[in-house]
Amino acid sequence: MILIAFVLVSVLSLVIIAATRSHRQMNTVCITQALIFAALAAYVVIFQQVPVVSFLVGSQYFFIDHLGLFEVLIATVIFACAAIYARGYVEGLLESGELEKGSLKLFYAAWALLLLVIVLAFFSDNLALFWIFAELTTIISAMLIAILAARENIDAAIKYIFVASVSMLFAFVGFIFLFEISRVSLGAGTLNWTVLMQHATAFPPGMMIASFVLVFVGFAAKSGIFPFHTWLPEAHAKAPSAVSAILSGVLLNVGIYGIIRVYAIVRQTTAVATIAPMLSVFGILTISIAALSMLPQKNLKKLVAFSSVENMGIMLVGLAISTPIALFWVLFHIMAHSFTKASLFFSSGILHRQYRSRFSSDAADEIRDVFRLQPLAAWGIILGGLAIIGMPPFPIFFSEFFILMQLGAVSLWVLGVMLILLFIAAGGLGYFVLTTFTQVSEPKTSSDIEPYRTPASMKVPTIFLLVLLLVVGIFLPTSGMEFLNQIVTELKF
Repeated sequence: MILIAFVLVSVLSLVIIAATRSHRQMNTVCITQALIFAALAAYVVIFQQVPVVSFLVGSQYFFIDHLGLFEVLIATVIFACAAIYARGYVEGLLESGELEKGSLKLFYAAWALLLLVIVLAFFSDNLALFWIFAELTTIISAMLIAILAARENIDAAIKYIFVASVSMLFAFVGFIFLFEISRVSLGAGTLNWTVLMQHATAFPPGMMIASFVLVFVGFAAKSGIFPFHTWLPEAHAKAPSAVSAILSGVLLNVGIYGIIRVYAIVRQTTAVATIAPMLSVFGILTISIAALSMLPQKNLKKLVAFSSVENMGIMLVGLAISTPIALFWVLFHIMAHSFTKASLFFSSGILHRQYRSRFSSDAADEIRDVFRLQPLAAWGIILGGLAIIGMPPFPIFFSEFFILMQLGAVSLWVLGVMLILLFIAAGGLGYFVLTTFTQVSEPKTSSDIEPYRTPASMKVPTIFLLVLLLVVGIFLPTSGMEFLNQIVTELKF
């Protein structure tokens, strides 16, 4: 019944969007949809026995466990904040001519549909069904990237679809392998994750390695892991900032979620001895390419985008450690990264509106007098930057610290390499802020930059996420820790 509620709310949202011509009404619909979705997920957490496996429709294909609920709660919070932010941001795009008024219905319809597809992906028990929904998120999010009236956005969207979808074909073949493994071992083939987890110990390790490698290629591209990350900086930089927040804070989670689900199956077999080192190698390489790309970066949105690549690598290294404590902090890192990155893109969007005539998504940013013109965005970048590099009391500090502690127990050499790379990434972000935000106009000279009147709808979500990060970093309730421990237990770590 709960799944039907999600679908009905989305259908009603799409009908209202199609029937209205008012931008504010379309925007209100998307805000309301995200808030209702968050309430439905919270209702399941508080009042339902989780995992939920009984539905009126699709019981054999869907289920709701703590991991799915965790991802949906993150997604709905970010979608709600991004929709509120989009109210003022999209009005600015309309005024500047970057977004055509005739594209509004398509924009908000794709927005509402994307949230539904993401929720259904996280609640899919059948891995083939999850693959279909993951592919749909690629197509729909590409529409949101290409929505602006600029050729570079269309190019970025096409590159995103090409890299992600071609790679996902490998994941499709990997799931065929997994189906055949289950057919031979169980007598009847299945791709239901719950069934596969129950019988995983009987699966042959050689075939599991082949299956996982293929699946990993697909979802590594989806989550921006090296060497399949090439689409990410372009797409995140060129998309509208409200969309960039969703891409980085939610869409990347779909990829890492798929890797976690299949790795949980692999971990029940002896194939984990081969797969875990592979994950750590790709994790270190991902952090390396991101850190080295951040160091010379002169474009703010691309810098923030490469930071997403770095954090995907950190999650991969934590997953490779394969201990319950490491997985706990990987999950915590997923949440912390999502909220932090959304706040950074919100602040970047305000600066983009302020300096939009002075830089493109490819050119070096020409930001000056930022504390006079946009103090909130400036401090948002500074605080968000401190949060993303893992400074206390922000939550990423704790997840990185404990993941590194677990890594040190496995290999001090790898720990040393990772610390150096994280320092380089932090240096790249710090250097950008110091050199850019200290640019001021000469005294007694008139500035040709007019202050952009930032709408309250763009300020409130930025402040809310920064406050949320501080609260989570200072005080994580016991119920939250128990929730994450439930996920660790359900994944059999």
